[in-house]
Amino acid sequence: MSSATANNHSTAQYRPYRLKKVLTNHSRAISAVKFSNSGQLFASASLDGTLIVYSSETLEQIYQLVGHSQGVCDLAWSSDSISTYICSASDDRTVRIWNARTGDCVKTLKGHTDFVFCVNFNPQSNLIASGSFDDTVRVWDVKTGKAVHVIPAHSMPVTSVHFNRDGSLIVSGSRDGTCKIWDTSSGSLLKTLIDDAVPVSFAKFSPNGKFILVSTLDDNLRLWNYSTGKFIKFYTGHVNKVYCIMSAFSVTGEKYIVSGSEDHCVYLWDLQGKNLVQKLEGHTDTVICVTCHPTQNMIVSGGLDNDKTIRVWVQD
Repeated sequence: MSSATANNHSTAQYRPYRLKKVLTNHSRAISAVKFSNSGQLFASASLDGTLIVYSSETLEQIYQLVGHSQGVCDLAWSSDSISTYICSASDDRTVRIWNARTGDCVKTLKGHTDFVFCVNFNPQSNLIASGSFDDTVRVWDVKTGKAVHVIPAHSMPVTSVHFNRDGSLIVSGSRDGTCKIWDTSSGSLLKTLIDDAVPVSFAKFSPNGKFILVSTLDDNLRLWNYSTGKFIKFYTGHVNKVYCIMSAFSVTGEKYIVSGSEDHCVYLWDLQGKNLVQKLEGHTDTVICVTCHPTQNMIVSGGLDNDKTIRVWVQD
């Protein structure tokens, strides 16, 4: 189910991932998969309008979260030790906050005027950032459910929003070809990272907050040094020209960049050396999303409508 690549010294000791389980709980395309901060749970979002919470140990469904009237595009976990809450972004133009332990919707955030495409909690879990096809980034107060900032961030749909390690910054990417850094407290623009004709499909801060991983719809993943303002690594080989495909950092052993691909594979690169170390094969449609367990060598991936599966991969 997988193929290793790059026969050189940096990958000689690499232990390949293998498929452990295929989950078929959703009836439509998978749009997002995310592990909770503790890694005890993971959740999936789907165009079938639902979210599902699973046990990372048993790989069995615990809850199905039902309430959105249209497809769910993204999800994020709160950062408290037991990951109490999940927030979700939907084509129904709302952001919902769910109790991940009971499956209940506790709050619905309204204000976006078009599809809500991406969402994330800040590290303190008192704020949520969302990006929409209405070209704005909204910052919400979790307690009140009110928008703290409505930022006219881009000239085309916002494809990703992510907070840095201390929550002081937000990075946003857009189909308008720009990637921007915002001050969380004021909502003001601090820096434009990319400004070209290639749509930005995904952007997120590295776990240490020093770098930003940016994916563009020209088959490129780039790692940007925020302090120096320079791109320092390029990761290539995957296919990404159409869809906003999520990428992730794997930091449980050796450090890897993990990404989905339109050729139905999951790609793993060595973070430092840029070498492609493995392609995970088995999905039958674009792999739109990936997530890496915070403490174990486990990857979860999700495929689009001709696949509709979630696949769990592990290292022996």
